[in-house]
This record gives sequence, structure tokens and C-alpha cells, in this order.
Amino acid sequence: MYAIISMKDTVRVPPKEFGGKLKDSILKILKTEYEGIVDESIGVIVAVLEVDKVGEGKVIPGDGAAYYETEYNAVVYKPEIKEIVEGTITEITEFGAFVRTGPIEGLIHVSQIMNDYINYDAKGSRFVGKESNKKLGLEDEVIARIATCSLKGNIPNSKLGLTMRQTGLGKEEWLSVDLKKKEKKKTKEPEKKKEKK
Repeated sequence: MYAIISMKDTVRVPPKEFGGKLKDSILKILKTEYEGIVDESIGVIVAVLEVDKVGEGKVIPGDGAAYYETEYNAVVYKPEIKEIVEGTITEITEFGAFVRTGPIEGLIHVSQIMNDYINYDAKGSRFVGKESNKKLGLEDEVIARIATCSLKGNIPNSKLGLTMRQTGLGKEEWLSVDLKKKEKKKTKEPEKKKEKK
């Protein structure tokens, strides 16, 4: 889930930044230091938007920089378990499909792709459902549910586990396949006889 949050920090402004506008210098420093950082409690800092408040600068003896108490706003992405996300398939491997969902890439394990036996087509770089003939390949747009989430220090070390085994998840075209299957199943079920009391 994306959110805009307010944050506070003490920002070190080196002497080379003293000539420009203070808020602009602090914003540049915050962007460099924090964008792309992962924090378990707040998520991924996607972008630092603006500096709201800058306190008085303090100088520490022996350090030529000035330190400013700063309040600023940032866009963060914090994945939540059971959250529905949209993404693009970026890689297909024998063990699953990788999906770009915002700043973090998630893995859909082969067992979580669909409710069907599936074949891995290495040449075509795709998965194909044995009975449903559903296909999943590179650059496909999908809807998935977050099953597991591990945020660790930076984006490459953070992991999302995703599933598409529920109705309405997967590729958009899969929904019509699922609905046809459901209708077919309904017509095959014998009607229950009413019991006499």
C-alpha cells in the first residue's frame, strides 16, 4: 500500500551546500540518502516530496557542516499480507514467475500460479495450464495477492511471496475461463431431490 507520511530527522548540510537555498539543499540531501531505503516499520521510501520545516542550524566543533532538525514528507510503499497487487511478469523460471509490483519484485512460486497442472515451456518462456490452457508469459499484466513479505534493509534483499490461485487473480483473460468452467460444472451437477417430511 502506498502512503504519504511525515518524517523528522536531523540533516547534515556540508559547507559546499551553504550557498544555495537551505530547503533545496536539504531536499537534495534527503533524496540522496533516503530514496530506495527499506525500513521494516514504514516500508520502502519511494520518494522524498518536500521539506516542511527546518529548525535552527547547529554546528559541532571540528565539523564544518551544519545540522538542521527537519520535517519532511515522503511517499512510502508498505506491502501488506493479503493485499491485492497489480504487476508485470519480468522473468519466468522453472520454479516460478517474478512480478514487478511497484518498487519491489515478488515471486509467484510455480505451485501458486494457477489451480491446474502446469507445464513449463522453457523455449517460449511461459507456463501453460494442462486442462485450462491458461498461459503466463513475459510482460503479462497480472493481479496477485501478497502471501508473504520480508523487508530487509534494501530493495534487492526484500522479498514478496505472491499467489494467483484464487478466482479473480492472474491475467484478466483467465477470469472468463474460470467463469466458463464454473458454468459447465453447474450444468453437470444433478438437481437435488426435495425430501418429503
